[in-house]
Amino acid sequence: MTRAFSSRRLQRWLVGASAVILTFLLAPAGVARAAGGGDIPVPPETLSDKGAGPVTAADTDFVIRVRLAGLWELPASNMAMQKSDNPRIVAIGKSIAAQHVILDQLTRDAAKKLNIQLPNQPNSDQQYWLSEMKNANSTTFDQIFVDRLRAAHGKIFPAIATIRASTRNDTVRKLAQEANQFVMTHISLLESSGLVDYGALPTAPAPTVTGQGPVPVDGQMLAAASSSTGGGIPGVNTTVVLLVLAAALVAGVITTMRIFRSR
Repeated sequence: MTRAFSSRRLQRWLVGASAVILTFLLAPAGVARAAGGGDIPVPPETLSDKGAGPVTAADTDFVIRVRLAGLWELPASNMAMQKSDNPRIVAIGKSIAAQHVILDQLTRDAAKKLNIQLPNQPNSDQQYWLSEMKNANSTTFDQIFVDRLRAAHGKIFPAIATIRASTRNDTVRKLAQEANQFVMTHISLLESSGLVDYGALPTAPAPTVTGQGPVPVDGQMLAAASSSTGGGIPGVNTTVVLLVLAAALVAGVITTMRIFRSR
């Protein structure tokens, strides 16, 4: 009786210890899965706008470029409403014009807060594009309007991303966040016309070193990556290693219990 009682106690102890060890082994894997498969982060709806932080030359250039965009895209969109015979182009022009009124006010407010001098006239290239549209008839206007605005938005889009990611000034950061939403909307509107010639758009520059990301990886980062993927063994994942160890532990417990039962 005493021997049977001791055997049952030992079996219970082995099962309990196995559960604790399994929980410990599998906990990191569960966290990794949750981190990798959780909800997608949502950008903040509001950002601080106190003018805090240094303003670089790139920041100033960005604010001026947003202002210049409005100085020619607003009259171009007004022309679209007046000259086009295509209801879709008229609707696109109306939307872009209304949105540029809002964006221009946001830009002027930011410039005032940061003491940045803004231009009041489009630059020479923009004036030329406006003259093209002014001289175009209703047959040729639509294509010129879509081509010029889509190309311009494609150029400022990466500039917005660069400033949004790098600026130290909270007002510039907020303006970049807002401008990004406008530009994305305008690109989508222009492409909805069905007139965008994607083959004529400029291609992205080729990477200087194929297969490498934008962030350099040093020896320490490589070592950390190696240790997190199975101790440097190619193709071995940490989760797989933990599961194998857990299976081995369970098998050992079962074998031990069978031995004691036979005795």
